[in-house]
Amino acid sequence: MIRLETARLLLRPMVYTDAPQIYEYMQDRDIAYNTSLIPYPYPVGAAEAWMQQTWEQAASRESYTFAVVLKAEDRMIGSMGIGQNAAHNRAEIGYWMGKRYWGQGYASEACRRVIQYGFEDLGLNRIQASYFTRNPASRRVMEKAGMRFEGVLRQYLFKWGEYIDLGYCSILRSEWSGPTA
Repeated sequence: MIRLETARLLLRPMVYTDAPQIYEYMQDRDIAYNTSLIPYPYPVGAAEAWMQQTWEQAASRESYTFAVVLKAEDRMIGSMGIGQNAAHNRAEIGYWMGKRYWGQGYASEACRRVIQYGFEDLGLNRIQASYFTRNPASRRVMEKAGMRFEGVLRQYLFKWGEYIDLGYCSILRSEWSGPTA
């Protein structure tokens, strides 16, 4: 069971007792609005099904999804995951945070730690992440974590009757300066 830490955060595997908190966060439409895979309204039982999927993916070493826990409150505040593409020695990071925790640097802090894990423990060469261009705060999370903007895939996704431009950021092992405090 992989556990990662930062100054303020614990990143740990999901546990069933996280389900009510996940369900509560997912009642906020803005979280689903800014992600490609989270449905709205969020169905009852979806948190448990999603957690089961994350455990299976971790067991197969396909991807690792962490509950992001605020140490000071011992409270789950979001999720950060890294999915590998072993054939190309790269991975993609995805995340969401409970809305009351937006704008406080938690996502960037967790992202930096997952990038460190990807390079040091998984031996990756490239780590990337995407964001909806209508959500520039997500791009800032990536850039604060050390990623560089690469470009935009225009009208790449279709969600809720709208074509969405998808921005990409990445960091290469050769660009990574190591862990930061």
